[in-house]
Amino acid sequence: MADNATLKSQYLAQIQADLERTAEEKERIAGELAALQEKLTSLEQDHALLVGVQQALIASSTAPEQDEVPVTAGAPEAPQAVVPGPRKPEKAPRASGRATRRTRTAAGDSTGTNSAPAPTLVELVVADLTGRSEPRSAAEVATALSQAHPGRTIQTTVVRNTLEALVAKGQAQRSKQGRSVYYSAAGNPAPSASTAEAAA
Repeated sequence: MADNATLKSQYLAQIQADLERTAEEKERIAGELAALQEKLTSLEQDHALLVGVQQALIASSTAPEQDEVPVTAGAPEAPQAVVPGPRKPEKAPRASGRATRRTRTAAGDSTGTNSAPAPTLVELVVADLTGRSEPRSAAEVATALSQAHPGRTIQTTVVRNTLEALVAKGQAQRSKQGRSVYYSAAGNPAPSASTAEAAA
């Protein structure tokens, strides 16, 4: 009987030690699992941001005319593209100098009115960022542009890609607060955590 009692106590001690060891191992693995889950979430967010930047850069490189044409329409270089038209009437009626000047001003006015009603999405986004002192999310920018231009279809994903492209070109700044991403104009100071939370 004494041997049985001793053997039983040894088994109980061994089982108790095994239970403590497995409990410690379980806690350690649970901690590692939580850390890996956090790292995975962060990597997924970074991956989504990088994909957005890649798509925006691909879109801007494959279709440069969409960004360049409206910008040059209001730039000082625009008269070079318009001037060859009015120069022909200049040479034919030499006596009517005033008429040629009027045609020049009319051509300049027509180019201005043609470019004004159709600004590009890049120009609209930059104007919205520069007109705000606080950082804004892509959804807020898309909502503001949809309200200001009800005739245009503005999608949040397209606005986000445009913002990422502006960040890549140095024309905008991006700040990350938790899982939210905020954007501000390049000239504005970098937003602090309090201003980003207030904007949220």
